[in-house]
Amino acid sequence: MLLLAVLAGCSREPAQEDAGTTSAAAGEQAAPSVTVSADQALETMPDWQAPAVSLTDENIEALLAQADEALQAGRLYEDDESAIPIYLALKAGAEQASEAADGTEPTEATETAQAVDAAERSDTETAEKAEAGLQRALTALLAQGDAALESIDDAPEALQRAQQIGAVARAVAADADPVVAYLERVELMERVQQANVAGERALAAGRIDSGKDAALPHFRHALELREADARALQGLAASESALIREAEQAAEAYDYDKAEAGLARAAKVRSGDDTVAHARERIAAMRVERIGDLRDQGIAALSREDGLDTAREHLAELLRIAPKGDPAAIELRERIELATHYGLFRPGQVFTDALKNGGRGPQMVVVPHGAFTMGAADDEAGASDSERPTRNIRFDRGLAFARTEVTVAEFRRYLEATGNEPRAVRRGYSTAYDERSGNLVRRSGADPDDGYTGERADDDMPVIHVSAADAAAYARWLSEQTGHVYRLPSEAEFEYALRAGSQDRFPWGEGTPPAGSGNFTGGEDVSPSGRRWRNAFEGYGDGAWGPAAVASYRANAFGLHDMAGNVSEWVADCWHDNYRRAPRDAHAWVNPGCREKVVRGGSWASSPEQTRSAWRLSVRGDTTNARVGFRVVREI
Repeated sequence: MLLLAVLAGCSREPAQEDAGTTSAAAGEQAAPSVTVSADQALETMPDWQAPAVSLTDENIEALLAQADEALQAGRLYEDDESAIPIYLALKAGAEQASEAADGTEPTEATETAQAVDAAERSDTETAEKAEAGLQRALTALLAQGDAALESIDDAPEALQRAQQIGAVARAVAADADPVVAYLERVELMERVQQANVAGERALAAGRIDSGKDAALPHFRHALELREADARALQGLAASESALIREAEQAAEAYDYDKAEAGLARAAKVRSGDDTVAHARERIAAMRVERIGDLRDQGIAALSREDGLDTAREHLAELLRIAPKGDPAAIELRERIELATHYGLFRPGQVFTDALKNGGRGPQMVVVPHGAFTMGAADDEAGASDSERPTRNIRFDRGLAFARTEVTVAEFRRYLEATGNEPRAVRRGYSTAYDERSGNLVRRSGADPDDGYTGERADDDMPVIHVSAADAAAYARWLSEQTGHVYRLPSEAEFEYALRAGSQDRFPWGEGTPPAGSGNFTGGEDVSPSGRRWRNAFEGYGDGAWGPAAVASYRANAFGLHDMAGNVSEWVADCWHDNYRRAPRDAHAWVNPGCREKVVRGGSWASSPEQTRSAWRLSVRGDTTNARVGFRVVREI
């Protein structure tokens, strides 16, 4: 027994010291020798050393029971009261005792020999129990390690525990097949996490999908190593979000091409996900809102007197960011085009201006801007040299024409407001139609209140018996009353409005006028006494002999009535025998103090040749008669 005690005392605790450990005091727990920090999680798996276990002859059975209890509770390696450190200590102590016994010299003492044999059997039994327990503990340990590996998606720090378990398993049985397989699984997970960490660092540095050491290749490599790895999938989602944010920032800076490029990059990150589609909808909504804002700002600028350039700037920005054919861009472009040519009006718009003394001015129609060839072609039948040479006239801005000739009531209002006496009143007569002779004759007392026969006219009849000066004075009065520029049209403006887009001989084309198109000399017209025209449009009748009430016939393509018929009209130009030195634009050709003025447009008593679009007539400016009236234009 003494020898056994000596062997026990020499074979256990010194063995622990040789292993680099010290005995723990009774009841004291030794701390684990390995702690895997977060920084070490991606480093080479560290070594593990078992905590020192205090082993004596007297506590072997107690330690076996303690180890079995710890194994049952799942406390496998953490301290000197855990299963694996105890089993290792028991196994090592038993093996050392057996080696010491094998080196003892035989003795004659039978009692001593028997004691030695008993000790050897006890050590062997202890070693076997320790080994069996150690194998069970190793199996449980690897199960804990696999559980840690499986929980990494929910708890990334579980890799540290899996690595620690791997270190313990390697220390216990490095060459065992289950340990080797487990270590391979841990190594694979380490490589996955290394790829994830590299991807996260690249993502934090803004290297997402291009350039050296970009994030996406790292995350994709992690998924190649471990399909459906949560951390890698999260990295892909974060990369996608970063690209989407870049796209949104580009959109916030109104760079929608860059934004779309960013979304295209984001769409390549993950498949089967609608995040990019939603982002594209958000950016599209931002774009639509910005486009709408620019359109509204541009339209608002057009309402200001000096806002045209500002509106064009808004349009340029809108065109830069808008898709091709965007309705808002088209609308603003059209509004700017309209403002350029028509101010606050639209072509074809009908309006009236308020008069300072109450009421409204004449109805005006906005004539569209454009171009035409003024004058008669060399081969035009019935034309004269005074209508040549032709010249191209362009109107860069629209113009408002009176919808009809000025009426008797409108001109009377002017006379009553101003007290002016028209030429016919001052002179005491005008030229009127005589039904008995069928001629135009001097009629005493005829004035602008009268009709073509010298009798009082209805209010809606075109005013006649007015001179060119009378007409110009009425336009000046309108300007004073409305605050806008009213005047007589120039000869070029009148012909442009009369033609209304036609370059034919007559405004309607060739031949007889269409039914209801105007008050012309027609073969079917009959005077009150039964007279008929000797030179007229065959087969045409308009139901009138003399002027008709304004707007009795169909308007032309510009919305103007009676431009080619009813009564001829004064224009602003002085008479010139031809157009050789005429202005190249639409301005009136005026010589100060000229006596001869120009009359344009056919009348109720004009021959077919005088109804041509290019026809013009020289008339003394102080002439008043039953065939000539006027209309005004207003600058816009």
